[in-house]
Amino acid sequence: MKYNSLLPANTHIKDLTFKNTEQLPVTINERKAVYDIYCENEQGEKFIVELQKAKQDYFIERTIYYSTFPISGQAQKGEWDYNLKAVYCIGLLDFRFSDYTNKGEIGEVVHTHTIKNQHNRQVYDKLTYIYLEIPNFNKKEQELETRLDKWLFFIKNVEDFQVIPEIFKNDVVFIEAIEKAELSRMSEEAQAAYYTGLKAYRDNISQMRTARREGIEEGELKKAMETAGKCLKKGMPVADIAEITGLTEDEIRKIAV
Repeated sequence: MKYNSLLPANTHIKDLTFKNTEQLPVTINERKAVYDIYCENEQGEKFIVELQKAKQDYFIERTIYYSTFPISGQAQKGEWDYNLKAVYCIGLLDFRFSDYTNKGEIGEVVHTHTIKNQHNRQVYDKLTYIYLEIPNFNKKEQELETRLDKWLFFIKNVEDFQVIPEIFKNDVVFIEAIEKAELSRMSEEAQAAYYTGLKAYRDNISQMRTARREGIEEGELKKAMETAGKCLKKGMPVADIAEITGLTEDEIRKIAV
């Protein structure tokens, strides 16, 4: 998962649940927040992702305002000890900030903001703002070293990919991401044709499996089931048993049950 390349080591995401991107205020007179992406991991930690193409005044203030919703939304009625889940705000920016006073920050890609005291000691580690200035990332394909490098290269160049770059060819995560990006660029008509073709393909596969299944004589099926049972007892992988017997993996798993 791409955010594991970016987040602190103690925040390892296994799975994400996407949440409602529209966050309503406490009163009708307050302004609501609409996130580009809002999700939660298995520990209940919140992740806001904002994609900003053009430069915007007060963008950092906007993300701070947005972070107040998943914080206040954790309040519980009755007795509650105020133990909050972490909130991470991630901004993918197609522009550069212009208000840096420290020359060392100029040209950096990743900018991480946390709450620290006057001695530069982090006093609260559950609120983190991470801003990525994509224009500052200039590595070529042959220069990519880390997982984060690969994701930044992907984000910056995906619109220009004519073929899948060599560095991504054996990585199913990036291949799927590229395919989804290509699909998102299709017209509504092309997307409809794609999904119609995909449905027809899946229907054909299902029909072929049904025909194969019905084509096995009852005696052969029984023999295949017995063979599968013996293979399971020997600890053979289900995929290998399916190849040997002609049964589907679901049929083999039912034997195991």
